[in-house]
Amino acid sequence: MGIIVKSYLIRRKIRYYFYLIWNRIAFYLNNVSYGRNLRIYNKFYLLKHPTAYIEIGNNFTFTSGEAFNPLCRNIRGCIFADQNSKLKIGNNTGISSACIWVKESITIGNNVKIGGDCILMDTDAHNLDYEIRNGTITDEEGKSIDCKTANSKPIIIEDDVLIGTRCIILKGVTIGARTIIGSGSVVTKSIPSDVIAAGNPCKVIKILK
Repeated sequence: MGIIVKSYLIRRKIRYYFYLIWNRIAFYLNNVSYGRNLRIYNKFYLLKHPTAYIEIGNNFTFTSGEAFNPLCRNIRGCIFADQNSKLKIGNNTGISSACIWVKESITIGNNVKIGGDCILMDTDAHNLDYEIRNGTITDEEGKSIDCKTANSKPIIIEDDVLIGTRCIILKGVTIGARTIIGSGSVVTKSIPSDVIAAGNPCKVIKILK
């Protein structure tokens, strides 16, 4: 094995252990409630409003970039929890380099697997009124109300769900227990339990039970 390769592997291992500790510290300092065996690999973006609430169960794993999951390559994961929002993640759940944007509420159950480079967002992010999007309507402090007034509805992902790589889960969606979402799907409406669903928009293509 060449010197360059050995040097890279050594640096990667150092980063591996450093971020395992650093990310736990970041979660603790941001008042994130988490259970045993929290593992977040590599650099990870946590943006949490002081009034947001995040609760994570035991044995949570989140890989973030550096090809820990080859499908993610060097895409780093992110959790953004807005004012008064709530994110709850159950036990034994694994996520790879996802972007999770919570304006209102996202609930992820136990034993859920979320594939590389997925997006979960319970908000439209922008208002449907173009004048508000353009910032011509502001609050009492003169700040744009665009993001604040964007439509949002909770997302619920029930136990034992598998979500393939590069899926987008949009506001108001519930994915039933044990369901599989095919890679590249855009989930705009709720999907029942015990099915395989895929596509844009995502639709049921097979019943498992």
